Amino acid sequence: MNLIDTITSPFEQFPLALTALQITLLLLVVWLSDLVTKSILVRAITRAVHATPSKWDDALLGPGVIRRLAHVVPALVVHYGIAFVSHIPANVATVVRGVASAYVVLTIALALGNLLNAIGRIYEQSDPERARARPIKGYLQLAKIVIFLVTTILVLAALFNRDPLLLLSGLGAMTAVLMLVFKDTLLSLVASVQLSSHDMLRVGDWIEMPQFNADGFVIDISLHTVKVQNWDATVTTIPTWRLIDSSFKNWRGMFESGGRRIKRAIYIDQTSIRFLTDEERDSLRRFALIDEYLERKRKEIAAYNEKLIAQGRDPINTRRVTNIGTFRAYVQAYIDAHPSIHKGKLRLVRQLQPGPTGLPLEIYCFTSTTAWVEYEAIQADIFDHLYAILPAFHLRVFQEPSGADIARAFGPDQARPALRGDRTPAALPREPATSE
Repeated sequence: MNLIDTITSPFEQFPLALTALQITLLLLVVWLSDLVTKSILVRAITRAVHATPSKWDDALLGPGVIRRLAHVVPALVVHYGIAFVSHIPANVATVVRGVASAYVVLTIALALGNLLNAIGRIYEQSDPERARARPIKGYLQLAKIVIFLVTTILVLAALFNRDPLLLLSGLGAMTAVLMLVFKDTLLSLVASVQLSSHDMLRVGDWIEMPQFNADGFVIDISLHTVKVQNWDATVTTIPTWRLIDSSFKNWRGMFESGGRRIKRAIYIDQTSIRFLTDEERDSLRRFALIDEYLERKRKEIAAYNEKLIAQGRDPINTRRVTNIGTFRAYVQAYIDAHPSIHKGKLRLVRQLQPGPTGLPLEIYCFTSTTAWVEYEAIQADIFDHLYAILPAFHLRVFQEPSGADIARAFGPDQARPALRGDRTPAALPREPATSE
């Protein structure tokens, strides 16, 4: 005779008292198993994990992993211990075992979910660069979806005392419904694989997606969504599959290249373009950047003109230096010599198609830095200098007429009353002439 039989034998003539005593003993065993598991096993596992140099096993100590698994032992005690309680209805015992089994399955599923979260954190902390280039958050979320789908089936099977395979066979008939319910999940999974395998997107990339008003840095990539923090500190959430379905611009290549493009034009007033006289050309040689250019052009034009005159041609056919060509050569030399312009990338000064707003002279080059603030400062310094030195080449910048321009066109005497808002004497009403 074992200890339990020894304790319960005096109560065999009292079924209700015996059942109450057995339930009390069962609850006591459940409490002891919970106490032993948490105080001994959990502490022993914690010490063993801390003793190893590896960081990956530290995921077992994450919140809700080992301590949550400790709840499995008391549930198992209830599941198997209910059979030792006599005089209890069979259906009640079945329900208790089903609830205990469902609790065990749910506890293990929650522990696995927390374990995946801990693995994700350790992966990001161990190698941040690799984690940004190859994020695994989407795969971990997919694994959790699978775990909780299986958990749902097993919990329902335990609660209704049915074979899980029967429930799975029933789900086979609902494939179309499941495909509709998990359409976004499947699309996002395929998109995540493509984004990761082709290295199309990383955490920290600056992307532009105008159709979603997204323009900023990627701060999170998950299975279903990609979060972009815009420049105005707002956050745009984009479905992951839309990054494959639609186009977006990724500025990562610009940062990796080490240079940021300047592409801006100065609009020249076409009426200010003309030939330079010899005196004006010689005066421009004081600019060291184009001294060599002007000397080369002088020799080239002089040789050409001498040959032309020797042939008896009309002097109108002779070549001369233009102020726009000289200015273009100066701008080219200026950006070539600028210390903040990338020397390994294209540097170009070109004329675009002239139009109603003048002749565009475009500067195309790259700065040696990709930082936004420094880039804007370099670009502003370049154009500050070019706008200021433009009159030295006898050129004018094109600008739409303003109120001041219109006022100057009428002359100071006519413009002054209009600017003051006064009425001119001619506009004042005259008194009728009287005869005396």
